[in-house]
Amino acid sequence: MSIFQLPVFEEDADPSRRDAMTLEEQLAATEPCKTLVVKFGRMDMIGEYESREGIRAGCGSKLVVRTHRGVELSTLLTTTCPNAGCATSVSRQEIRDYIDSSGGRDYPFYERGRILRIATPEDLRRFTEREGDANRMAAKCKELAKFYVLDMTIVAAELTLEGERGVIYYHSEQRIDFRELAQEIAAEFRTKLDMRQVGSRDEAKLVADYEKCGQHCCCKTFLKVLKPVSMRAAKQQKATLDPIKISGRCGRLMCCLRYEDSTYRDLKANLPHRKTRVGTMEGPGIVMGGQILTQLVEVQLEADSRHIAVPVEELMDPNDCPAPGEHSVSDRRFGEAIDESEERIPQKEKSKDGGGRKRRGRGEHKPDSTKAQGGPDAGGGSKKKRRRRRRKGKGPGDGNGGDQPQVQSTQEGESGSGGSKKKRRRRRRRGPKKEGGSPASPE
Repeated sequence: MSIFQLPVFEEDADPSRRDAMTLEEQLAATEPCKTLVVKFGRMDMIGEYESREGIRAGCGSKLVVRTHRGVELSTLLTTTCPNAGCATSVSRQEIRDYIDSSGGRDYPFYERGRILRIATPEDLRRFTEREGDANRMAAKCKELAKFYVLDMTIVAAELTLEGERGVIYYHSEQRIDFRELAQEIAAEFRTKLDMRQVGSRDEAKLVADYEKCGQHCCCKTFLKVLKPVSMRAAKQQKATLDPIKISGRCGRLMCCLRYEDSTYRDLKANLPHRKTRVGTMEGPGIVMGGQILTQLVEVQLEADSRHIAVPVEELMDPNDCPAPGEHSVSDRRFGEAIDESEERIPQKEKSKDGGGRKRRGRGEHKPDSTKAQGGPDAGGGSKKKRRRRRRKGKGPGDGNGGDQPQVQSTQEGESGSGGSKKKRRRRRRRGPKKEGGSPASPE
């Protein structure tokens, strides 16, 4: 059913006289529209056409329009006359501004045509029949493309309301000689056929429905000019470079990467370049990086080589910034906070877990209480040192400081009293026997 607008709004009549006005008076109070903006075709083309006198339709109404392709069924988007009986009417200048900002000359906007009438139930029934004929045309075209071995993919087909023109959209990476195919299709359906080659983005515009975000595809709803998207936009927005995650239904980079590209460029222009010398409240430093959205700059201080995060607004001239230590500013590391107690500990005095253990020279030995008391480690050093000596072939001393005889790895020693190498290693790892109190020796 057609949708008709309300005959009168608040701006069209005096509220005190609204109930007393008849229908004729209400219609006379509204100014008829001279031009209407409609949407038609599978590609959702936009056109502004003159309307006949007496046509009063609301937004969303179905209209029969004569376009540059023929007689078609269209949908009314808006009116272009002020006070035309619709609160959503826009001016011609607003339409021009929208077209210029949405693609300019590439925007599919047409003016050569005319509004014939408001669609009747018979027009809607005929439009449904034409959709069925278009589906059969697409199926027939796929069969012929397979018969003639043509490297092409049939995407969709459409027919005008009166069937005088048909359009077949196909996708192919190269030029195709489809003259025989077009002749057979035109002869069978008795129409003038137009073969249009479309790209991957246009193919998604015709057949796609929903995207990963859960919304309808942008190319399906409002995008009319599908411009290419470069990889630079994805890298600049710090997005993942996984092709599966940044590609849309068309297999190309998602169009939404282009929406915020200008914003990212403006914000990135505010950040200083890397390796630039800047001033902070804690002293001068060198720029090591930055975050575009948060507008934070990573600065390495010249005084103590610390990395701090400074907002762009707090940066200053390095020659006029305060000297280090003049202001007590809490330590901040880029992306995470530093514990103040950990920062005050010198590097050489940190514990083993902190990674700051002091390395000793060759002549320095760690004092060991067990050596002075004559324990099992006396005279032989620590366990690690004894293992090193065994690997090098030097046996550690026994409990009284004597040297333990070394078993030579010869064939006679192995076959004699020493046993295999694995057994000797096990005995050495076990250490001294508990009963005798002396270190284990090879049998």
